[in-house]
Amino acid sequence: MKKILLTLVFVSITLSLIAQTTLSGVVTDTKGLSIPGANVFIEGSYDGTSTDLDGKFSFTTSMKDSAYLLVTFTGFKDHREAVVLTEAPMTFDILLKETINELQAVVITAGTFETGSGGKSEMLKPLDIVTTAGATADISGALNTLPGTQTVGEEGRLFVRGGDGYEATTFIDGMIAAESYEIAAPNVPTRNRFSPFMFSGASFSTGGYSAEYGQGLSSALILKTKETATETRTDLSFITVGLELAHTQSWEASSLAAKIGYFNLDPYFSIIKQDIDWVNPPTSFDSNIAYRKKVGKDGMFKAYGKLNLAGMTLNYEPFELSQPALETQLRNQYGYLNTSYSDMIGEKWMLRTGASYAHSNDEINPGTDQIIERDHRLHFKLAADYDHSDRLFIRMGGEVYTKLHHQDYTDGNSGFFNRYAFDENIISNFLETKVFISKSVAVLTGARTEFNTLSKTFSVDPRISLAVKSGKNSQMSMAFGRFRQSAPTNLLRIDNQLDSEMALHFIANYQWQKNRRTFRTEFYWKRYDNLISYQQAAGEQPYNLNNSGNGYARGLDLFYRDGKSIKNAEYWISYSFLDTERDYRNYPTQAAPTFTSKHNLSIVYKHFITPLKSQIGLTYSFASGRPYNDPNTAEFNGSRTPSYHDLSANISYLPRHNVIVYLSVTNILNHDHIFGYEYRSQPNESGVYESRQRKLPAPQFALLGVFVTLSKSKTLNQLPNL
Repeated sequence: MKKILLTLVFVSITLSLIAQTTLSGVVTDTKGLSIPGANVFIEGSYDGTSTDLDGKFSFTTSMKDSAYLLVTFTGFKDHREAVVLTEAPMTFDILLKETINELQAVVITAGTFETGSGGKSEMLKPLDIVTTAGATADISGALNTLPGTQTVGEEGRLFVRGGDGYEATTFIDGMIAAESYEIAAPNVPTRNRFSPFMFSGASFSTGGYSAEYGQGLSSALILKTKETATETRTDLSFITVGLELAHTQSWEASSLAAKIGYFNLDPYFSIIKQDIDWVNPPTSFDSNIAYRKKVGKDGMFKAYGKLNLAGMTLNYEPFELSQPALETQLRNQYGYLNTSYSDMIGEKWMLRTGASYAHSNDEINPGTDQIIERDHRLHFKLAADYDHSDRLFIRMGGEVYTKLHHQDYTDGNSGFFNRYAFDENIISNFLETKVFISKSVAVLTGARTEFNTLSKTFSVDPRISLAVKSGKNSQMSMAFGRFRQSAPTNLLRIDNQLDSEMALHFIANYQWQKNRRTFRTEFYWKRYDNLISYQQAAGEQPYNLNNSGNGYARGLDLFYRDGKSIKNAEYWISYSFLDTERDYRNYPTQAAPTFTSKHNLSIVYKHFITPLKSQIGLTYSFASGRPYNDPNTAEFNGSRTPSYHDLSANISYLPRHNVIVYLSVTNILNHDHIFGYEYRSQPNESGVYESRQRKLPAPQFALLGVFVTLSKSKTLNQLPNL
């Protein structure tokens, strides 16, 4: 019996060895280099091994019939190959392809500054917008410290790389946010209507942006709202120009946030004298509401609404026409609603859809005359993102953008009435693909089509970007594209057959990032075509409008940010050089526009004083003289204003865990800012055109605020929501 058992065991072992299949081979990468340490095994079993120093492997398996051979190695895509195990030896030459790791892969950055998105190319965080000295918590004010922007202190808008203020378009969750600036009196800078507290991040593109975004000739400010709030809190804000109350209610899968505010500059102006004859200084009522809800596993529904009522009355003297001062009343009613929904469809498709509506009603009463402007904007979008693999990403979609506008003018003396009106619909489609040739090379190609029902024109605008990783911490990017934007509303209502204005962008970029330090340099060239030109007499409406205008802009931007070298401090330095000219509007020849300056410099410094629970900030801004036209000289726009210098400061202090005291003062050195000159339309008896300076109503602006949270504790990076 013992011999029988030994014989059976021997036979069993022999049969087992005979039934095994030997698998061997070598594993290499796309360059032919061997990969040591790769895991090679039969799926669903313990049969396998690791490659040796030469990338070779060999192992046996007792499995039979159909199976899968798996090869895995960090940084490379898994190799899965069907095999049929027939006991015959099998040999493999396996090629592994690199996977595109998001933390290591090249990022396309030409023309774009990420803000708070958590991406590799992030330059500014949402908190930077609030704590940048001189910005007074205004989105545009903070972005004006980045390269590519122009210092146009009397406007308050974004002027980007030779582009006018209307050429920078704002998007919220992919939808156009029309009329994104508040109303303002002449030579009084306006503010962005939207609070930085409501956004989790942004992409500020100074050119060459995605084909998904249209109707922006020079720049796109792409804002992303916050996700579902994670805590319930109530916030009170007391500031020198008003007060706000905000409350956020958080549930397991949704949240609701609301804020109301009242602002009145009358008390402030009674202390800080203004060079404006105010009858009723600016007052406004502002309310916001945001609802967020998670839907299923991956879905997210967002709704955001805003209502703003503002007004002011002043005695305004139109110096150009040598007329007496008129009591002028300005009132504005603004409403905005934005809804969006996104969800995963399967494992690779993301569906995004949204709708937005903006309504702006302006009423201007210069003396007994009345001007009423009503503007309605509707925007619908449907888009899909297809994540085919870590090497190929496709984005596609379509949208409809509608503008309904009219202006009514009534002469208070004669009773004369006139209406300008137009309806414009723009139907667009876009397609974009991002291909990672390797983790060091990425290409983004796309195109955008538009059909304008007003001008009855169809267009195709190509866009392409390329990024190449030049070192472990550096990369180079390039971008090229054509961009277009409808004619400005004030001109389109006079001649609604005007075509869109166009611009070609070319950008070359180098960026280096390491240990909280960033260096970035960017060269750009832009060509403008189809710009609006016209003739205009003093005080009269433009006439002979056409699309014969053109121009160019070229320059160099430099940016350096350092959050490492100085303990408890960070700073950034921005410099821009701009060379630009245009032949457009009522220009008699090609010349540099009055809102441009050749040199712009910003230095922003922030220091955290932990023992004092404080943060102090300083911002220095410089701009070389801007051109203006002096009719007493022969050269058009040949004169230059004095250089612009501004040093602003702020401080944030936490006396208690739930209280923040904030003080901001602009232009602390009281520099005399002159933004240009206005001239009378007729010369005096000596043949000289008299002028007056264009200046701010006051050289400085101070803001003192106390922010209180009535619920959970907060720190400096937890300022009020919404």
